[in-house]
Amino acid sequence: MYAQAYVKSMSKKLSALLVKSISKVGWHGDGDNLWLQVTSSGTKSWVFRYTRDGKQRVLGLGPLRDVSLALAREKAHRLRLQLLDGVDPAAARMEERQRASQEQARALTFDVASKQLIESKRAGWRNAKHAEQWSATLRTYVSPVIGQLDVAGVDTALIVKCLKPIWTTKTETASRVRQRIEAVLDWATVAGHRNGDNPARWKGHLEHILPAPQKVAARGNHPSLAWRDMPSFMAALRSREGIAARALELTVLCAARTGEVRGAKWLEFDLDAGIWTVPPQRMKAGREHQVPLSASCVALLRNLPRIKGTELVFPGSRADTVLSDASIGAVIKRMNDPPVWLDERGQPVVPHGFRSSFRVWAAEATSHPREVAEHALAHQLPDKVEAAYQRGTMFPRRVSLMEDWARFLDGSSPSSA
Repeated sequence: MYAQAYVKSMSKKLSALLVKSISKVGWHGDGDNLWLQVTSSGTKSWVFRYTRDGKQRVLGLGPLRDVSLALAREKAHRLRLQLLDGVDPAAARMEERQRASQEQARALTFDVASKQLIESKRAGWRNAKHAEQWSATLRTYVSPVIGQLDVAGVDTALIVKCLKPIWTTKTETASRVRQRIEAVLDWATVAGHRNGDNPARWKGHLEHILPAPQKVAARGNHPSLAWRDMPSFMAALRSREGIAARALELTVLCAARTGEVRGAKWLEFDLDAGIWTVPPQRMKAGREHQVPLSASCVALLRNLPRIKGTELVFPGSRADTVLSDASIGAVIKRMNDPPVWLDERGQPVVPHGFRSSFRVWAAEATSHPREVAEHALAHQLPDKVEAAYQRGTMFPRRVSLMEDWARFLDGSSPSSA
């Protein structure tokens, strides 16, 4: 009897109008294994019925409200093709669902991947600030573009979208951002969250899309003040009150990096001997650096209050926190309202630019040797042969250089005229 009903239904195709009007509970065949099922509640849905290994099987194709007759026939046709190829449609659907489930389990957003990479590297970084720097740069320049995207879908176009806005204006930062993106994607590949080549790689890839960093770095140099204007700047700075202003003053006097000054502790200073010993973990090159303290530096430090509960020379808003870099930068911003202290391109100067001011002053206004000035800046000599012979720190000669720099900044040196 079932066979007769099946043959009868197969000889009489459904129509869109008939499908809408059918209300009888049961199965209504359209042919080619496609059936419309009507339940006692009036719900209509499409099913694909077939026999496999002597057993009848049923696959749902979706409710009538979502799947039209034409679409249902198309779905049934694809399933019949699978049967003709010897594939069990039910088994194939199960495998597809398992594959999708596995892909979903492997899915990871770029932000989550970057956090996991940073945590995996944290213990091996000699400077705890590295994790903060990685997080800050990725959060600022990468997260707005790809942070919430699956790492598996990050491609070259998205990488370029992250880097291009800062590639020629903040070249050094952009180069570091690219390296950090590359590291995150490499980690994601090894962890099984993505496949294929790394779209953030430079060699043989992004080098063909973006200009080489060394060719645009000159346009991205830190804005620095002309050395002849430094005495006027220091006079204006010394009229400013606050711990951040004093930190900037010491930064200029020592031609130091702000990070070295902000993290300075009292135990690093021997004021009687006039020496500041910066530990290797706070130096860019990872080597201890001794800074000769001029009379002006010693006077500045002796006049600073020692805050109870901290070893820091320049604590932040709380005694146990380091003064932020933004606080030092804010000193110049307030001094530049209206704009006064600008570089030769009309850009407001920044704290790191004073190292350049010092270096140009040493070259143009003094007879101190180049290598002495380079040692003062804790730079590695570019000539490897020269560096091999200059293994010392030239400390005695740097004492004279830094004292001349302090006198120049005070306005008491001939070169300040």
